[in-house]
Amino acid sequence: MKSKSNALIAFQGARGAFSEEAARKLVGPRTPVMPCERFEDVFRSLKSGDVRGAVVPIENTLAGSVHENYDHLVNFELPIVAETSVRIVHNLIVRKGVPFSKIKRAFSHPVALNQCLDFFAQNPQIERIPFYDTAGSVKMIVEEGLADAAAIASSVAAEIYGARILRRSIESDRQNFTRFFLLRTAQYARRHVIPAAAHNTWKTSLVFSTRNVPGALFRALSAFALRDLSLTKIESRPLRGKPWEYLFYVDFLGRVDTPNAQNALNHLRELADFLRVLGCYPKGA
Repeated sequence: MKSKSNALIAFQGARGAFSEEAARKLVGPRTPVMPCERFEDVFRSLKSGDVRGAVVPIENTLAGSVHENYDHLVNFELPIVAETSVRIVHNLIVRKGVPFSKIKRAFSHPVALNQCLDFFAQNPQIERIPFYDTAGSVKMIVEEGLADAAAIASSVAAEIYGARILRRSIESDRQNFTRFFLLRTAQYARRHVIPAAAHNTWKTSLVFSTRNVPGALFRALSAFALRDLSLTKIESRPLRGKPWEYLFYVDFLGRVDTPNAQNALNHLRELADFLRVLGCYPKGA
């Protein structure tokens, strides 16, 4: 069934997830959103036309890359049109009326639990229990009426589900940011081109593979170095069907349609077995 909203944005997790916060930054706070249980569901909903956009996390400054989403970028061929970063603030959240002294368990996504290890070391009486989603854990403890449990999630999740924040910012490292992509269909992306003058700095993301021979990756990356293009990210993922061969994901600063970028891509095409541009978009803050 097609969405009735032309602006509906899909994201993984329950309402109040950090992905929803990223969606608000990217497309505005009033844009209707559609929560999905799995990342694959997010990509499928956009590919099928059920939504007009999708917001997905791609890397975290502490936990690293979201490898599954790198794979989906290749498999679903949905262009990246924007990016943003969200400061991840983890809060200890309970049902209203539940005191700190009663908490025996804390539910959250495994990554969130691992980012709050100092808090758990200081409170060994609280057991860490993995859950599929940060905001979903708040929804669960409220709906099930748990009086001895807490959730670790965003302040937006506490607001949405009518819960109470007992401890704010319990993450061990406050330099905790997640980078998110906004994806659109190829047809939508072609119709909504942002003028180059609208932003001073642009990024281009691409993926390629090379033959597994000595010096192949060095020669491939030299295509960018020779044109003074600054790489901001490189990630490798296994190439399915070819054991011990890899896809290389690269982000560089610059628009894909500039002469030096075009020369670099033409150079890379001569060396690569496979090359695809994943998106060209304004660099996020």
